[in-house]
Amino acid sequence: MTMPIKNFLFWAAAVLGVVFDQITKMAIAQNMTLTDPPQTIPLWAGVFHITYVTNKGAAFSWFSEDGSWLRWLSLGVSLALAALAIWGARLPRWEQLGYGLIMAGAVGNGIDRFMLGEVIDFLDFRLIRFPIFNFADVFINLGILCLLFVAFGPSSSDKKS
Repeated sequence: MTMPIKNFLFWAAAVLGVVFDQITKMAIAQNMTLTDPPQTIPLWAGVFHITYVTNKGAAFSWFSEDGSWLRWLSLGVSLALAALAIWGARLPRWEQLGYGLIMAGAVGNGIDRFMLGEVIDFLDFRLIRFPIFNFADVFINLGILCLLFVAFGPSSSDKKS
């Protein structure tokens, strides 16, 4: 007889997110060349490109002058979230998903920061001139949206009435 894993959705989102993030970054690094100007592949010309760049900073290249401390932030966030999932209470589904996605992003970018000293970015939405990013960034933002939904969405007491 097996014991169910506490906060299973948290762990599933975290593990699957890290694996997907790292596979996509590896595919970019192995199949594209880091150049100046950056190598780019238009999937929808002028709208969405795959563009290989690296980023030593945080989102939108903030702290790119000296972002070495960001590796420790990634590690700290990851350890705090793992502790919450292990020793904290069983979380509601949306919180499990939100925290798991944030952990996936923190671990995914943390791996890059520790192994490479910078993060591989490649998702390039040109239509809105958005900074180039990666799936770890997507997961962090989706996780935040999940937590905002929990905080400001309909509560269980609202559904009963």
